[in-house]
Amino acid sequence: MDGGGESRNGGGGGGSVGVQIRQTRRLPDFLQSVNLKYVKLGYHYLISNLLALCLFPLIVVISVEASQMNPDDLRQLWVHLQYNLVSIIICSAILVFGLTVYVMTRPRPVYLVDYSCYRPPDHLKAPFNRFMEHSRLTGDFEESALEFQRKILERSGLGEETYVPEAMHCIPPRPSMAAAREEAEQVMFGALDNLFSNTNVNPKDIGILVVNCSLFNPTPSLSAMIVNKYKLRGNIRSFNLGGMGCSAGIIAVDLAKDLLQVHRNTYAVVVSTENITQNWYFGNKKAMLIPNCLFRVGGSAVLLSNKSRDRRRAKYQLVHVVRTHRGADDKAFRCVYQEQDDTGRTGVSLSKDLMAIAGETLKTNITTLGPLVLPISEQLLFFVTLIMKKLSKGKVKPYIPDFKLAFDHFCIHAGGRAVIDELEKNLQLLPVHVEASRMTLHRFGNTSSSSIWYELAYTEAKGRMRRGNRVWQIAFGSGFKCNSAVWEALRNVKPSKNSAWEDCIHNYPVALNF
Repeated sequence: MDGGGESRNGGGGGGSVGVQIRQTRRLPDFLQSVNLKYVKLGYHYLISNLLALCLFPLIVVISVEASQMNPDDLRQLWVHLQYNLVSIIICSAILVFGLTVYVMTRPRPVYLVDYSCYRPPDHLKAPFNRFMEHSRLTGDFEESALEFQRKILERSGLGEETYVPEAMHCIPPRPSMAAAREEAEQVMFGALDNLFSNTNVNPKDIGILVVNCSLFNPTPSLSAMIVNKYKLRGNIRSFNLGGMGCSAGIIAVDLAKDLLQVHRNTYAVVVSTENITQNWYFGNKKAMLIPNCLFRVGGSAVLLSNKSRDRRRAKYQLVHVVRTHRGADDKAFRCVYQEQDDTGRTGVSLSKDLMAIAGETLKTNITTLGPLVLPISEQLLFFVTLIMKKLSKGKVKPYIPDFKLAFDHFCIHAGGRAVIDELEKNLQLLPVHVEASRMTLHRFGNTSSSSIWYELAYTEAKGRMRRGNRVWQIAFGSGFKCNSAVWEALRNVKPSKNSAWEDCIHNYPVALNF
């Protein structure tokens, strides 16, 4: 049978019957997907530029009429304006008043001058074999618990060069208060030293300090430790956020943003970290062993400014922050929960419902974020599909907006391979969009609230950040929360000096086998 069909003759009863057999020619699936892609792209450009297309004929008509005006027409227009001088003055006064009110009440732009991610020393690296050997030598874990940890490590997406704190390298481990303070100081001061060195900012010029760390909240606080170390000024507005999970970094940025709207001409520093030393679980409950396998040492320090002169040297401008909290729901509230097991050992328990709850929280978050960032073409498709779904009583599938039209780069919290897989699937992202998240998880592990900054640093180190690019940072945390931050690049961004990726970016991306 050929591509267009053929004619066959078959004998029977001394006669012949002509039978025409046809085969419908179909495009290969990949060509159909390419055609659909270009149709959607064309629709997007048409709707996005609809206003310009409608205004173009009007501009042409006005231009033609204006070109036909002679001096007498201009004199008559001037005379008409003179007779309506009072109306013109009133309209001008209203216009000036409106512009003044707008300028005085509009939100002040918040600039991200620079940031720094802490890179621990090499002697804190924890290859899988060393991790398992030390776990076995502690004598706290049963054989089934050790096997469970080994399987989690192999499937986690972590590489062989992640870091655990000094106290966990000791046999037996020494999770003391002093060791926890030492870990906090190394991470926070390491990130801040590099930040101040790269920006040439005097620590005494810092007017706002926000520190977030969920599980380690000593007295004096972590923010007080920073004030003491750098001898910050006495009237600094300092805040210490605790117990808010892996999305607390964006909460801290949001708090700093609100403070920068009130306090003029100042800098804000946001420090995000987590402390592992006193929060390592030494029991055998599987739901509480997972954090041991995923969480690693890391932290970041971010310098924000509301000074107009800093726009010239800033990397990004903050565009939106959207926060979603589902703490009113009991399941969501308990899906990431610090508690004691049956033997009295403290750890963080992860619920089996975690991914389902994360998906629902994400849906709520992007429902709020979508209208702020999506082009009108995507909003129109979503609205039409929503109406059709209502009319058909749920028979029409909900339309998933294409966030690739709104953002150029995605920094998805590297909470684990399952988190990244789920968002890649639900948001219909390409492998390149989740590359920064997967490589951060591989190189540094889950560094909690600071992971989104390691991912941004990866994108910069790869030379992919261009002026006008938009970045979506999205993180999940206990409570349960989903928070988003949107940044716009103010220039072609190059990696900062002593970047966390400086010594290894040439090795990435790596192939991951699960």
